[in-house]
Amino acid sequence: MAVVGFTVIVWGLAAVGFAALVLAGLVAWPLRSPPELTSVSAARKLINLATLPPLDRFQARDGTELAYRRYAPRSAAVDRVAIVVHGSSVSSRGSIHVLSRAIAMRGVEAYAVDIRGHGASGTRGDIAYLGQLEHDLADFVGEVRKHHPVAPLTLVGHSAGGGFALRIAGSSMQKLFVRTVLLAPYLGYDAPTSRPDSGGWASANVPRFIALSMLRRLGMPFAESLPTLAFAVPPNASRFLTPTYSYRLLRDFSASRDFRQDLAKALNPVTVFAGAADELILPDKYQEAFSPLGIVRIIANVNHIGIVSDPAAVSVIADDIARSGANSRSSPESSHQEICSRGDKAGSGGMQNAQLPG
Repeated sequence: MAVVGFTVIVWGLAAVGFAALVLAGLVAWPLRSPPELTSVSAARKLINLATLPPLDRFQARDGTELAYRRYAPRSAAVDRVAIVVHGSSVSSRGSIHVLSRAIAMRGVEAYAVDIRGHGASGTRGDIAYLGQLEHDLADFVGEVRKHHPVAPLTLVGHSAGGGFALRIAGSSMQKLFVRTVLLAPYLGYDAPTSRPDSGGWASANVPRFIALSMLRRLGMPFAESLPTLAFAVPPNASRFLTPTYSYRLLRDFSASRDFRQDLAKALNPVTVFAGAADELILPDKYQEAFSPLGIVRIIANVNHIGIVSDPAAVSVIADDIARSGANSRSSPESSHQEICSRGDKAGSGGMQNAQLPG
């Protein structure tokens, strides 16, 4: 019996050792950076940053100074404020500047944030723990409330920032906002709207992600600062862009594992805008993804960056943010896909409505 017991222990230790070696190998798996995606780079080069506001800062609960830009109303102010969240790799110094400025031109004060791990906020490409971005957003709302104690807040998110905004809309933090506007939101690798590798924009280190997820489930959150996702940015672009995300930032700056749970828990209105020519996602699948709980509006001849920088698209979205109030949650009957021609206003006579299969 002693020999049998000793043998079991030896084999058990061998199995544990083998599993540890496998996990170590997966963690050490190299991250591949995709080639530059020229459609995204070219679109960003067209952004006019001459009117970019200076950075302001606020102190998060951990003492870190995080950055944002304030866009004061440029016309008769309305009693509403928008917080605008950028997409992956970028910051407030990018394409969301065009949209943020357009929102302010319509009387809505806009705040464009540098999410921690991007731009001038924190350590580039990393955060300290899962859930830190929620804490940062709650702290920033507190900062905004110093200047706007009671104004309704609209949360606006583009791409990965749209996925993050959807997670907020379905969480206990949703009470901070009256409405959520998602612009070409990234909903997860297996969402019906996702292209493989986000259309060439991102490359995930799947072995490393799997290994770190397994370790976290075992209560050993180890090496989560390692880069796990790489973006198709130009060479030597790290001055303004974030080339890679750590495991922690990848997990935190996104929708929940099942975006549908976020949507089902959202009690306030959720509206989606996307461009019909989006090269990173499948815009015609948003109706399937959001029906019957959200309103989907597709704008013709606009790509992924254009949804926040194309003048016609920005006009449609900024008008919607300025004019739509804190109405009750949309009913199933109001969930539909609206195909907007560039230059048409949301809700105007120039918009064609098309009911798509749910």
